Amino acid sequence: MPTKRIAQIVHLKPSAVKAYKECHANVWPEVLQQIEECNIKDYSIFFDNDKTLFATFKYVGEDFEADMLRMKANPKVREWWGLTDGMQESLTPGAVGSAEGPSWWKVLDEVFYKE
Repeated sequence: MPTKRIAQIVHLKPSAVKAYKECHANVWPEVLQQIEECNIKDYSIFFDNDKTLFATFKYVGEDFEADMLRMKANPKVREWWGLTDGMQESLTPGAVGSAEGPSWWKVLDEVFYKE
């Protein structure tokens, strides 16, 4: 199964920059474990020091949709998303949160890749 590379963006509320960086310096172990169990590798989040968060990761599993449903079903992950979603502003029309509706983070199209 080929690796699927995914990139996403969301805006960070200016009032939440410090808190967002602090909570990501100490991500809950249950969240990290679920990320691993859902076949996500090389996960990074970058901040442009203005308002945009840019995330990138590799999906190495066989059923992305099923793994994302497993991620959403984890109560600790949903709690984490409740915390972090409140610090962000989605760019996806109709998004209401990470746990429901359209993707909270806007997925980007890959236009170039060189290994």
